[in-house]
Amino acid sequence: MREWLDEAVVLRIGHFRESDLWLRLLCRGRGALTLFAFGGSRSRRRFCGCLDVFNTLHCRVKVSGRGDFLNLEEAALLRGPCDLRRDWRRMGLATNCLRFLEALGVDEEGAGESFALLEDLRDVLEHGRELPHLLPLFFRLRLAGALGFAPNLGQCGVCGADIGAQAVFVVDEGQLLCPQCRALRPLAETRYCVEISPRGLDVLRAVQQTFPSAWPVAALAASERRACARVIDGFVQYHLGLAWENGYFRRV
Repeated sequence: MREWLDEAVVLRIGHFRESDLWLRLLCRGRGALTLFAFGGSRSRRRFCGCLDVFNTLHCRVKVSGRGDFLNLEEAALLRGPCDLRRDWRRMGLATNCLRFLEALGVDEEGAGESFALLEDLRDVLEHGRELPHLLPLFFRLRLAGALGFAPNLGQCGVCGADIGAQAVFVVDEGQLLCPQCRALRPLAETRYCVEISPRGLDVLRAVQQTFPSAWPVAALAASERRACARVIDGFVQYHLGLAWENGYFRRV
């Protein structure tokens, strides 16, 4: 198909030459793509000033003559934030989430759910009175699940028993162990593990199964918050190969 229409959220924008732009978009039907908007910084007729980060656009895209790049022919604004752009703290949270999505990548199969997740996140950052303390980490866990990388936080990875009490998350294996199975494993086999309480597990399960507008905002105890953060960060680094460092995600 040489030309197509789709909805897309703008993840990042950059300039090249005098008036041309490149854009990183998350398209509802095609995933994360890089497109070029020639004359994008000047054209009011084709873009109407709608090319801005976190805007949702209706796009008309055309494949270049040689098929080596995608050209954004025109775009119209469907939805976008207003107050969010004036709140640098919340915009920082948004940027962290967008950078993670870019680094992880979204293919066509996971595009629809990832698109809905990102739009819901924008609504929460724009209108939510309170935000979860670990919102960027929650987003990483939820997006990983949308792309098929979710750890099983319901059952023990060895015996399959439902987890209802204190458990440990074995980071390098990406699974939970119930207290009984942990007691039977040599310490050397579970050196990198995180103890997590039932309440902490409940929070992580809720994040896995819902969108940001339904994520719990009640404050966790400091120890539970640290455990949740270590579970998510350890999983993302070990199994997805990404770590947040100096304002961007790097491969580890």
